[in-house]
Order: sequence, then C-alpha cells, then structure tokens
Amino acid sequence: MSEKESCTYEEYKQTSDWLLSKTKHRPIVAIVCGSGLGGLGELLKDQQAFNYCDIPNFPKSTVPGHAGRLIFGNLSGKPCVCMQGRFHFYEGYPLWKVTFPVRVFHLMGVEAIILTNAAGGLNQEFSVGDIMVIKDHINMVGFAGQNPLFGHNEDRFGPRFPPMSDAYNKNMRSLLLAAGKELGYNNMREGVYCGLGGPNFETIAECRFLNKLGADAVGMSTVHEVVVARHCGLRILGISLITNKAYGL
Repeated sequence: MSEKESCTYEEYKQTSDWLLSKTKHRPIVAIVCGSGLGGLGELLKDQQAFNYCDIPNFPKSTVPGHAGRLIFGNLSGKPCVCMQGRFHFYEGYPLWKVTFPVRVFHLMGVEAIILTNAAGGLNQEFSVGDIMVIKDHINMVGFAGQNPLFGHNEDRFGPRFPPMSDAYNKNMRSLLLAAGKELGYNNMREGVYCGLGGPNFETIAECRFLNKLGADAVGMSTVHEVVVARHCGLRILGISLITNKAYGL
C-alpha cells in the first residue's frame, strides 16, 4: 500500500480538538525544539505533557535528542505549546507529515511560532555557540521538487501561492536581537539558513557552493515548517544555534 499523499482538514481538526479537550491551556505561541534543545520545554510553568505516541494522527520522533513530547504551559505569562522533538524528511516522513503539528497548532489558536535548530556555520565570521536569528532561507529540498504544499490546496488554511519573501517576522527578529543585546549576549547573529534533506552531512564542495549562494548556516529542518506556518498566516521566528563550523571554507 502506498503512502497517503496528504492529510484531510478533518484529521488536523480531530487532533486539535483532542488536544483542546485534554488540556486547560489555550496556546498562542508554539515553540519547536531542535536537536539537543529540548530543555526549552522545561522552562514552561504549570506544565501538562503528552507523548506523541498518545496523540491521534501525530507522527513519532525517531531521532536521538528529540524526546517526542508536547508540553503545554506558560512562559512569561503567555500560554505556549512546546514540541520536544520535531520530524524530519530524512526519517522517511512525507513533508505534509513533517509539518503536521504546525497546522494543528494553527487550529488550536496559535498565532506565532518559534522554530529552533542546531546548524552548521557556513559564514566564516560565525563561531561555535553563536545564535543566528534567521532572516531568510534557501529551501534546497524545494528546489529538488519536494514541498509540503504539493497537491490539493486547503483554502481553510491558506492561499494556493503563499509569499515567502517576508516569511520571518521582522518585529520578532528585532525584539530577539534587542533582548540579546540587553542581556549582554555578544554572540547574536542574523543570517540566511539553508535547509537540506539529510541525513548525511555536507561535502566540502557542497559547503563551498552553499556559502557562495549566500547561506550563513545549514541544517536539515525548519524550512518546511516555515512554508506551512506562512501558509497558515502565523508569525514566524527562526533561531539557529551554531554547533559546528563547516569544513573546507
């Protein structure tokens, strides 16, 4: 039997309704934790957690460093939902399934999404440990003919041809950079993230190529979630933690 090509609106709604019936929280902000960044979820107060395996229609996270839990709670007085672990194209999931939670969050009332990831630094001015606020992206998986919006467009989520030129919310980026400066962080950067399919890391030639294209950091996630979040009209903030420097640059 072949893999189904998409998910119906009713299936997204079933999942969002189930979650709303199980939690008192009504999140307006969603946070997606990248590899090794699941500790962000522990910052939420008045927590209520669900394992992905217990949530109807939800995919399962298979990557080490991704706990596979959805945590509801409050952060600085704001009701939030936090994904401790995301889904990746290289796990064998179709992109509509990789991005399944984004549409569920939208139906739950989420207005803004914060996407975090661990990334390799292509910009030679970046150092390991730097935080890069994403201002734009290069979707190499999209160039290769894979997009989470392929197929029938569900107008209840968004338009057939959503713009991506301003996907990363400028006000949210400015707020984060200002907050970092106020807190004395000197390792805050701003740059372009390149999303690849993985799971193998990049060759030296590929790193040089991506750097010449204008990419400052490279990873295997985030861009697909951004496409779907933008389609839903969510405000988007993307953050990369530079965990290694690319070879050969």
